[in-house]
Amino acid sequence: MSRTLLRKVHVIDPGGPMHGEVVDILVHNGRIERIGKRITVAKAQVLSHPGMQVSPGWVDLRAHFRDPGEEYKEGLTNGLNAAAAGGFTAVCVLPSTDPPIDSRSGVEYLLRKAAGHPVRTLPLGALTKGLAGGRLAELFDLHQAGAVAFSDDQAGPSKPRSLLLALQYLLPFQGLAMYHPLEADLASGAQMHEGPMSARLGMRGLPAMAESTALARAITLLEYSGSRMHVATISTAESVDLVRSAKAKGLAITASVAAHNLLLDDGCLRGFDTFYKVMPPLRDDHHIEALREGVKDGTIDCIVSDHRPEDVEHKKLEFARAAFGMIGLETSFAVANTALKGRMTARRIVERFCHGPRKALGLPVPHLLEGAEAELTLFDPEWEWTFERSDIVGRSSNTPFIGQPFTGRPLGILAGGEVRTYGPLRAKR
Repeated sequence: MSRTLLRKVHVIDPGGPMHGEVVDILVHNGRIERIGKRITVAKAQVLSHPGMQVSPGWVDLRAHFRDPGEEYKEGLTNGLNAAAAGGFTAVCVLPSTDPPIDSRSGVEYLLRKAAGHPVRTLPLGALTKGLAGGRLAELFDLHQAGAVAFSDDQAGPSKPRSLLLALQYLLPFQGLAMYHPLEADLASGAQMHEGPMSARLGMRGLPAMAESTALARAITLLEYSGSRMHVATISTAESVDLVRSAKAKGLAITASVAAHNLLLDDGCLRGFDTFYKVMPPLRDDHHIEALREGVKDGTIDCIVSDHRPEDVEHKKLEFARAAFGMIGLETSFAVANTALKGRMTARRIVERFCHGPRKALGLPVPHLLEGAEAELTLFDPEWEWTFERSDIVGRSSNTPFIGQPFTGRPLGILAGGEVRTYGPLRAKR
């Protein structure tokens, strides 16, 4: 890679020596060569944008690339390209594929196929064989192959004993269980959040207790086992309170929220637009306020994309038949920043994309230091823009955000020896 000079960038790197400084950064051969107030170099690609900020690379903990088995919806390379456009330098890939990632060969397939891409693939292994909720997958074997954590996606172990056994089995090698709390019996047939809006629309609702009941039980099992757990995409006020209490007791627990659950409410479903059909569902103002407060006070450690690409045949259907999910990698920062602007500083929001996910996975933060590998995200938290179809990098377009104005957007990444730029920064190249 030729030299790349980042001109007058504001550094957001809590815990790093350059945090809060406005500096030039020279990157060469994938490493930070120099950091200074005014760097002069004969030949370099100069990246400059008023208001540009830089942080250690962002990590997404929850993306589905439909690979293997449904590559026509996304595919690994397309998904990683979408992640780069969203400002991510690493992304956790869900194991609920066809076949599921429940063996060493599945993890090796993902790592081999992703080799050479600037965005690192962090495979998630299945907790149970075939994601069936019963017999445990070969967790240690998956760990040795490169799985960074273990999840049954939205299915979850079918019985409390299965989850307890998984937590106990992971303990010796400090493995991480990613648990999506949902009581299946209470969720059966649900299409949206249960409340006045579901009654008005005549759709079966998902009660908040379907999430909080499952989470309360999981936290009890976590405390008994002494293991580690990440609670994926919580969506209710009760869940925020449960995680907050568990942290106060000193349990090894972290939590995440999907960016769209911070911005959109169940009123979006008035027009029965299936692009708003997600799981967990869009909640009402009471729950959204609790989620935002949970992100602000650190109860919720991470904001995730919960990227779930779907083709037209699975999304453009009658509401009850349509698949759950929306794409989110390209928009998650913009959505979260728009939802939280005025409540949190850019630094605190970035921490939920950078530091929080690494804390959950037990990974170090790549601080901005001379000589260090360049794993950087460029962004402008004040940029006013409108998301257009041309901004979609992945293969599917199941998003309700086309035509949506946002505040804040990623501008590019420097990772794996490559530079990728987007939006106003790309236009200036």
